[in-house]
Amino acid sequence: MNRFPEDFLWGGAVAAHQVEGGWNADGKGVSIADVMTAGGNGIAREITDGVLDDKYYPNHEAIDFYHLYKEDIQLFKELGLKVLRTSINWTRIFPNGDDKEPNEKGLQFYDDLFDELLANGIEPVITLSHFEIPFHLYKAYGGFKSKELIDFFVRYAQTVMTRYKNKIKYWMTFNEINNQADGQHDLHTWTNSAILFDRHESQAKKEEIIYQAAINELIASAKVVELGHEINPEFQIGCMMAYVPVYPFSSMPEDQMAALKVMNRRFFYSDVHVRGEIPNYIVKEWSQKGYHIDISQEEKKVLKEGTVDYIGFSYYMSGAVTTLDEEGGPIEDFPHAKWLSNPHVKASDWGWQIDPVGLRYMLNILDQRYQLPLFIVENGFGAYDAVENNQIHDQYRIDYLRAHIAEMKKAVLEDGVNLIGYTPWGIIDIVSFGSGEMEKRYGMIYVDKNNDGQGTLKRVKKDSFHWYQGVIRSNGDNI
Repeated sequence: MNRFPEDFLWGGAVAAHQVEGGWNADGKGVSIADVMTAGGNGIAREITDGVLDDKYYPNHEAIDFYHLYKEDIQLFKELGLKVLRTSINWTRIFPNGDDKEPNEKGLQFYDDLFDELLANGIEPVITLSHFEIPFHLYKAYGGFKSKELIDFFVRYAQTVMTRYKNKIKYWMTFNEINNQADGQHDLHTWTNSAILFDRHESQAKKEEIIYQAAINELIASAKVVELGHEINPEFQIGCMMAYVPVYPFSSMPEDQMAALKVMNRRFFYSDVHVRGEIPNYIVKEWSQKGYHIDISQEEKKVLKEGTVDYIGFSYYMSGAVTTLDEEGGPIEDFPHAKWLSNPHVKASDWGWQIDPVGLRYMLNILDQRYQLPLFIVENGFGAYDAVENNQIHDQYRIDYLRAHIAEMKKAVLEDGVNLIGYTPWGIIDIVSFGSGEMEKRYGMIYVDKNNDGQGTLKRVKKDSFHWYQGVIRSNGDNI
């Protein structure tokens, strides 16, 4: 094969809470995304105890996809998308999360959305939980550190998988579940598991709680995989990982071991998703640290029976670690190891290191480790865009995407990696997850809205729109 398969899934990716808006429309409940204020470049978002009148929450309106999706889908059709990855907002279906009956208006919205996509030749690819856990489940149960959330998630998943069983083929359970792996970033733990820590909580205790929440999520995911296959045997149900390859900074053997230990934290999640077993390296870590993780023999059986069909993942950047006497951030996984910048790659305005070859490397590592189909469901370049005479000349975005697609092609055509699709992140400008900004733009379609919420919401095609249109039309031959 010297080109991509004809059925390769070219598309784009967004998430419900970052595009839809309509945060309290038609019976929708409050999600954990709805209590996150706007931040900025280097300014953390605040997580408030409920929705407060004196705070600005950018996800409340987002880009109003809830009301404008038909117009946006026409742009996606013109772009040539074969698939659109998005999520179902859990709180549109079960406003509190533990409701006995689903919200019919929420179910109907997604019926209408999926019908519109399919009518325009675009297949939906759906994430069940993309940072949209009901806020009530945090208040009443403490988030996913409680096993009660397992059944709530399964009931929600069963409801939507049954409702849309003839409209959706590709599903993913939890988005970037392994972003909470290091326990250093409270925003990740909040959005992945709806857990907030007291600032006086020890790092060890935080880590133990995160592992318990992760096990509960992995059990919930496995139950949903098995249930989904019963609902429709044609379903393809995957996990969704955030992969940031970590390189040894030097050829010192200790640097190689440090990189391996750091990567184990992220691989733990996909190892369980794919193999259905808790790996020995994690069992040993729990024992050495004295962690007590609640998992029964029956739950271990559930993990074994609910392994995923494919691996969806995001790739934006790489990292580096060292044990040498260099300046860097501390790492718990290996004595004297530190994070530091890789001097061999450039970085974005937000400090994300740009490493296209790292994507090929990661594809090879995953293909060899798991022997499952792979699906790049996020990859993109957040940047400041300037509007000049109603035009956006974003050559920097084209350069980023072109370089990554070129390495993706090498992985498929030269290395034999089994890759089924590619959906760049933020195909249209959306609210940034990490900072809550609108002006950290990923899209190929510009949305007229500023960080303070002002703007007309007018959509404008960027130069990258026309470039990616040609990539899809040529099935990746012309990049």
